[in-house]
Amino acid sequence: MALNKEVFISVYLDTRREKADHTYPVKIRVFTPSPRVQKLYPTKFDLTKKEFESIWETTKPRAEYKETRHELQAIEKNTWELASTIRPFNFDKFEKKLLRNTGDGENVFYQFDQAIKKLKDNNQLGTASNYDLTQKSLKKFLVHLRGKEPKKLVFNEITPAWLTKYEGYMINTLSRSRTTVSIYLRSLRTVFNIAISDLEIDPDCYPFGKRKYQVPAVKNVKKALRKADLKTLMEAEAKTPEQARARDFWFFSYICNGMNIKDIALLRYEDIQEDKIIFYRAKTINTAKADLRPVVVYLTGFAKGIIEKYGNPRKSLKTYIFPILNDLQSEEVKFKNIKNFTRFINQNVKKLAESVGITSEISTYWARHSFATNAIRSGLSMEFVSEAFTHSSMKTTQGYFAGFEDENKSAVMESLMDFDQKE
Repeated sequence: MALNKEVFISVYLDTRREKADHTYPVKIRVFTPSPRVQKLYPTKFDLTKKEFESIWETTKPRAEYKETRHELQAIEKNTWELASTIRPFNFDKFEKKLLRNTGDGENVFYQFDQAIKKLKDNNQLGTASNYDLTQKSLKKFLVHLRGKEPKKLVFNEITPAWLTKYEGYMINTLSRSRTTVSIYLRSLRTVFNIAISDLEIDPDCYPFGKRKYQVPAVKNVKKALRKADLKTLMEAEAKTPEQARARDFWFFSYICNGMNIKDIALLRYEDIQEDKIIFYRAKTINTAKADLRPVVVYLTGFAKGIIEKYGNPRKSLKTYIFPILNDLQSEEVKFKNIKNFTRFINQNVKKLAESVGITSEISTYWARHSFATNAIRSGLSMEFVSEAFTHSSMKTTQGYFAGFEDENKSAVMESLMDFDQKE
């Protein structure tokens, strides 16, 4: 059988090695002319050369061979149908489908496992962790619905009504936030899209979108400190060396365009060029390859001081700037170290902030919002901040801006009646 001359599939007697009973294994031969590749896949049959001729190579097999012939025809047909779902054909996708259990393709949990494996292979460990948490949450919900541990969840079971029940269960029964629900259901939506793209499921069973189920669009609470609070935090008396170190790295993040802690941990001396740090955000390396933009950070005296105070000795351009990671660590260990260092900063800067009456909700995430908000309040444009963040959409940047303070608004309104003021 040929699939548009892209792939050829046939039943094949593999005569390279004779078995003790003088039979040879019957296999399915899959051949692609471009690139020229042939692969053989096993069946349950072993036949002698004469039996294979009588069963497969003849047009009219004897009665005792007809059942075997029908089984081989079914195997050939099923293999061809599977190959036809892969356009353009490639062996990796074909083998993934061929060697799995029947029904795996339409099983949500199987597709989650495949997505998690792929993310881990790409070292996207944070996203892989989110997908894993999503899958665990869905299984817990099924226990709630069915009263027992689920082995399988079929895509077409998930309807808009099912998703609405899940949302209610998460918020009302488990007291989870809408943000958590949004994160989990965006992961599930991605898995749906992958399954549709791979022709595993019918697009008609897709439950998301207009007039179906819409994932909660949670508006972020603004997480920016005013300049007065930043001054208070900077001047606060640290009770421990850990609080002082945490504050230093929090403000390093703030002054370096709100740099993510993971990106700080990954900085190497080669990223410093004259008085600038130029790097690519780890978050976008795998998600924005078509429009990958470097982040350019202009180093202030404070930022240089933090590098000098905490930095590793510069042995080469490849040396990590800060002693958070090293090249002997696995990606899993690096992931844990970044997570632990972020937790260290959050725990200690929170204690310091509480001691001087600043919100106890502060975290490393606030440094990014504070940079954006205070840059704009200081007179820099939204475009400047968007460029500093390498956002492709101004709407994304606007989500980081906490707005203008009331006193600024009041002063602007008063100035509208000051007609003597120079333009």
